[in-house]
Amino acid sequence: MACTVVPNAIFKNGNSIPMLGLGTWNSPPGQVAQAVKDAIDVGYRHIDCAHVYQNEHEVGEGIAAKIAEGVVKREDLFITSKLWNTFHRPDLVEGACRTTLNNLKLDYLDLYLIHWPVGYKEGPELFPMGPDGKTFLFSDADYVDTWPEMEKLVDAGLVRNIGLSNFNTKQVQRVLDVARIAPATNQIECHPYLHQSKITSFCATQGLITTAYSPLGSPARPWVQANDPILLDDETVVKLAQKYAKTAAQILIRYQIQLGHVVIPKSVTKERIASNFDVFSFQLDDGDMRLLGDLERNGRICPESSAFGHPHHPFEKEE
Repeated sequence: MACTVVPNAIFKNGNSIPMLGLGTWNSPPGQVAQAVKDAIDVGYRHIDCAHVYQNEHEVGEGIAAKIAEGVVKREDLFITSKLWNTFHRPDLVEGACRTTLNNLKLDYLDLYLIHWPVGYKEGPELFPMGPDGKTFLFSDADYVDTWPEMEKLVDAGLVRNIGLSNFNTKQVQRVLDVARIAPATNQIECHPYLHQSKITSFCATQGLITTAYSPLGSPARPWVQANDPILLDDETVVKLAQKYAKTAAQILIRYQIQLGHVVIPKSVTKERIASNFDVFSFQLDDGDMRLLGDLERNGRICPESSAFGHPHHPFEKEE
């Protein structure tokens, strides 16, 4: 399977990104380095990270091990990370990027994203809270002032491409209005229960690739409720898995690829990591693509509820 060639999506600037990558959000400590090593052995060359996941040092260990073994060279890999909400103030952007590079043991990132359009109060806490222990503290930093600092990271050779994550259409447009280097992608939650067709269509017209996170419905998310619908168990998805003799996860990953999206399923289990990669030997027919499209229920899994009330919250006023 390691010889499988993953197709690339092409950014507007001509650079390319593998359409399938390994997600690392919510991956338990002590398991991430091995997951990265397993993924590289299987054939993954795209790893998606973020400062807030608090596991980038382990991701870096996995990458470094495979480079040292000669399995891959640095230039074979596409590594993404994200600027966290507490570092939106312009003077903090470069330092945050260098911290991530240090944790990942890398000289440059292939892609660096503004993780959310909302800024949190600057300081050591990732989720700063007021004295009541309930209210989150926000920064007045505006992401349009953050963006020029992202561009400087490209100028400095620290980052090859820059982009956005969880931005709505108006917010993407605000960045485009000030951009010297246009964002390459908008990474958003995307799966059959939440297609986000407005933002994906807008990004396509503006030359931004959509990267889909939580493509499997994130069944292991920390705040899952007992009565929440489970996308992997959806009757339509299960029937399609039976039809194509594939797993439900493979159907959902293949769906995103056929929509033209980059997709980053997360797993730390070697068998699932391998299975999630095995999505290039079949194709969903047009009727089955429509069946999955009909599952839309605006079922947002990652609402960033801690930032409700923030003037730049992307979902409260616009989907």
